[in-house]
Amino acid sequence: MRNTARIALGALVATAGAGAIAFAAAPDAAAAPTICPALPGQSSTMPGCTADSGPTGLSLAVVDNGGTASSKADHYAGPAAIALGPKASVTMTGIKPGLAIGIAGPGATVVVDGKNGPTCTGGTSFAGDFQTLKGCWKP
Repeated sequence: MRNTARIALGALVATAGAGAIAFAAAPDAAAAPTICPALPGQSSTMPGCTADSGPTGLSLAVVDNGGTASSKADHYAGPAAIALGPKASVTMTGIKPGLAIGIAGPGATVVVDGKNGPTCTGGTSFAGDFQTLKGCWKP
């Protein structure tokens, strides 16, 4: 991956993570969010989140207040999974070049598989996937 592409992809993933942290920082928040980042060839696992990256992927998973997030990337993909609240669940898979983001609120489920369009069910959720050029929104 060229340096310019790495820097741009890293900046976008970092911005998405920072936005999720700011969004999650509610006045009644008891603890800081759990963040699992994975650069190319790395993996990261913490309570509630998992991020795995192949040799050409970037992956990010962020969890706050009882959610679960998992993100897996390769082939120049950069998915970011953000689960905010009880029973929030986000599963992201990056299999083609492109960025993807999934954000789930309490009780919501977001799935991005890189082949079909994203799905948003349950509570408030959002997903955008440049691998498929599709997205979903559930207010």
